[in-house]
Amino acid sequence: MRHYLDHAATTPLRPGARDAWLAASEIVGNASSTHGAGQAARRLLEDSRERAAAVVGCDPIEVVFTSGGTESINTALRGLWGARTAEAAAIVLPDAEHHATTDTVAALAREGAVVRPVPVDALGRIDTAMFAAALDGAAVATALVANNEVGTVNDARALSLSAAAAGVPLHLDAVSACGHVPLVFRDLRGDASAGTGLVAMSIAGHKIGAPVGTGMLVVSRSARIAPLLHGGSQQRGLRAGTQDVPGAAALAVALEEAEAERERESTRLAALRDRLIAGVLAAVPSAALLGDPLDRLPGNAHLLFPGAVGESLLFLLDMAGISASTGSACQAGVAEPSHVVLAMGRSEQDARSVLRLTLGATSTEADVDAVLVAIPDAVSRASR
Repeated sequence: MRHYLDHAATTPLRPGARDAWLAASEIVGNASSTHGAGQAARRLLEDSRERAAAVVGCDPIEVVFTSGGTESINTALRGLWGARTAEAAAIVLPDAEHHATTDTVAALAREGAVVRPVPVDALGRIDTAMFAAALDGAAVATALVANNEVGTVNDARALSLSAAAAGVPLHLDAVSACGHVPLVFRDLRGDASAGTGLVAMSIAGHKIGAPVGTGMLVVSRSARIAPLLHGGSQQRGLRAGTQDVPGAAALAVALEEAEAERERESTRLAALRDRLIAGVLAAVPSAALLGDPLDRLPGNAHLLFPGAVGESLLFLLDMAGISASTGSACQAGVAEPSHVVLAMGRSEQDARSVLRLTLGATSTEADVDAVLVAIPDAVSRASR
């Protein structure tokens, strides 16, 4: 029996989302076509857009369906920066962002962007005062709602209000937070209405039980944003190309289900997580929890095992039937220290000695039991 504790990388497909995808795939028609078949697809697409918008608290026209978090983040950062390069060049970038963000900003830096880094504290939390100080005259700012590696939840509303006060558009990466913390776009924005403050928010479908290859970018009506893709006027001209109706339908269902169960599931997962953390720390006294011990994602247990090699831990647990990770799945197979752990002030050796155990909808007490049985021997062998 395998025990899956890597829900932060991807989580199982929800039956409701799968059913919605299969039903929508029976509709033959391009949603941009004017004939009856095309308009049937269009009706389902727009119904899905309305349902998704209702969950995240925005207007339907502000929902841009994408292929996932990476495309959403690229569209937001490239688009917002590209629309303002005549006025400003700086991008405000916290130190512990996901690689989809850091790599995009690095590419923009080669095109003339000036990067303004903002530190995180020892718990992985964005320093809100330094974030606000870095905003003056910036073209765009970005921030994680919740850190994808260590699970620390940031004060997204405070970051948004700071950006609005500075007259800077803000993008929030909500990929890891969606389905686990409250995400109401218009509430996070506050009273922003002039194209600054929170104007864009990224979500990935496969993190909440929708199919891989689905996602969305919430883009405020007031945002000035240049399109990443060209070739059609679909989705306000921000994302050209034939729209994925089955993917949109499945994503809408997954969003609705995730939000409907969010409070109940958060309580259940937090209890499992706390038992997992306490058990590991008791079994391996040298281990330490990284990230905020209280204000963290309910299913995230990010642990440091001093002297152990993270990749070896991963292999040994896999041999014991346990799926885990050492950090972002986007860096899987790349033997390098976690940039998030380094940003938190830890040593390079510590950044190579971490393990991320993440729980989700299918997680049970048996999964926790399996880890607690396997972890002492795995740590001992990974430390040799």
